Amino acid sequence: MNAAAPALSVRALGIGAGGRHLLQHCDFDLHRGEFLAILGRNGCGKSLTLHTLAGLRPPQSGTVTLAGADLARLKRREVALQLGLLPQDREESLPLNVLESTLIGRHPHLRAWQQSGAEDELRARSALADFGLDACAHRLLATLSGGEQRRAAMAMLLTQAPGVYLLDEPTNHLDPHQQLQVMDVFRDQCTRGAAVIATLHDPALADRYADRVLLLFGDGRWRLGPAAEVLNAAELGALYLTPFNELGTPGRRAFVAA
Repeated sequence: MNAAAPALSVRALGIGAGGRHLLQHCDFDLHRGEFLAILGRNGCGKSLTLHTLAGLRPPQSGTVTLAGADLARLKRREVALQLGLLPQDREESLPLNVLESTLIGRHPHLRAWQQSGAEDELRARSALADFGLDACAHRLLATLSGGEQRRAAMAMLLTQAPGVYLLDEPTNHLDPHQQLQVMDVFRDQCTRGAAVIATLHDPALADRYADRVLLLFGDGRWRLGPAAEVLNAAELGALYLTPFNELGTPGRRAFVAA
């Protein structure tokens, strides 16, 4: 891995599904300390884009590099040490408590058959506290509410401590206070040198937390730029196929479908 290289780079990236070209000729570098939000209609390819960036599916065309290394040539453990993915839905079939589930995030850092230790548990407990779940550490994961399970999944990802976080709709199932809480946590990870890509449905959250925004139109077209520039009523109207009104001031704007 090249520490001087961008955290993640894509060149001429093409993504498709079911005969549709969802993204074509996409180029960007994601730098350490940067938060990139992805917005678009349902079915436009947001999740497929994250899965492609995570190396879980091959692109139709183009390349993805992780810290200067070709993602397609890396072993999964090498990827997991550098990159973590939060899927939209988490399926947990094992009867684990919340702390045990969170400690799964340390697996890439352990040797074969090595057990997690005291330092790993400290990391896990710290992550649970960041998401307001420290009192739930010994509850069975299955007994948590949907919002609590969502935050537990993010605590596991934080315990993994990758350099790049890929978050697929991290605010799903969360109330407004919790949405801001989790976004604050990952914005803080950027200040510590990590990079974040998050798919979002709320342009106001993108405006508040993202440095740049990638708009996916679902027909191959895309637009990337600073949040203050890309997020406006005209752009969002074209993206979501409905008129928008813009309220507020930069960084604290709201966008309302008209």
